[in-house]
Amino acid sequence: MQRKIPPFRADHVGSILRTAPLKEARTKWHAGEITAEQLKAVEDTEIRKIIAKQEEVGLHSITDGEFRRAWWHFDFISQLDGVKLVEVQSGIKFAGVTTKAEAPFVYAKLGSKSHPQIEHFKFVKANTKETPKMSIPSPSMLHYRGGDKMVDRAVYPNLEDFWHDLGLAYRQAIKGFYDAGCRYIQIDDCSMAYFCDQTQRQMLIDRGDDPDELERLYARALNVALEGKPADLVATMHVCRGNFRSTFVGSGGYEHIADLMFNKINLDGYFLEWDNDRSGDLAPLRHLPKNKTVVVGLVTSKTGALETKDSIKRRLDEASKYADLDQLCLSPQCGFASTEEGNTLTEEEQWAKLRLVVEIAEEVWGKN
Repeated sequence: MQRKIPPFRADHVGSILRTAPLKEARTKWHAGEITAEQLKAVEDTEIRKIIAKQEEVGLHSITDGEFRRAWWHFDFISQLDGVKLVEVQSGIKFAGVTTKAEAPFVYAKLGSKSHPQIEHFKFVKANTKETPKMSIPSPSMLHYRGGDKMVDRAVYPNLEDFWHDLGLAYRQAIKGFYDAGCRYIQIDDCSMAYFCDQTQRQMLIDRGDDPDELERLYARALNVALEGKPADLVATMHVCRGNFRSTFVGSGGYEHIADLMFNKINLDGYFLEWDNDRSGDLAPLRHLPKNKTVVVGLVTSKTGALETKDSIKRRLDEASKYADLDQLCLSPQCGFASTEEGNTLTEEEQWAKLRLVVEIAEEVWGKN
């Protein structure tokens, strides 16, 4: 049967390919040819269009496509109190491509008295009749790439204080979204999947970190952020192996991290990637407790080729061997544009993928 509360049987991670008018406006804004107010006017118009399109294809969770962001994570993180985006020596290296050389730096005490993206959520809520969803990066994303060196040690000589304040800053931000009417929040995280990748684990070791200790630190910061979460706020986590111009960073199944994710972090649900062999098998679903939900990411957002319904249904059947079908939902494995550059498929292919998810969900779990 269909679900009345999120995550929904047919759901999506949230980011959407930037439209041509939006790309043009952002280019002009960066060049100083239009004002921030003029850019916002274009953003408002284009977001209204994609909200209507999400509703048209049958989705019940609605996002702004992250149209006001350049990065899925750094825009949010750099607007926490005490954080700024700085130039670094090199960008994040994906399979064959590298991102812009920017990263967040902690220069003052952390907090989130009034996060600017609360206004972004309010706009979605005011323009949809469905359930507005807010996606934010996990606290771990402030630390994972740069590690301790991206924290001013004069501000935080004791890193325990940094981790404590980071969790509290996120708790403040989440409360701000809740007070604005948010009842569905998604926390996007790459680190949990990277802990399953031997190359990423070695990178952490080489810079002086203990991956097993980081897992616990990241989980603890997230639990601090979620402490006292209202019962009517659904909190999910999307776990990603990297998504930039249709490329990736990590590989490896979820077995190593499954128990920590499912049973040690106080979340309601999970969006997990299973669109290819790099993601491993579905067996880690056996660790899922009975009170939680997994949105199985079986439709890829990286290419435009449309999956067949039969192939996706077979994978759902396989997933149901490890977790009850009633605990499962369906989505693309990631967003379509984790950064403003977007993946290498067309807007038409993107909407066809989302429509396919809705149709399969209705055939598997029934219509409302």
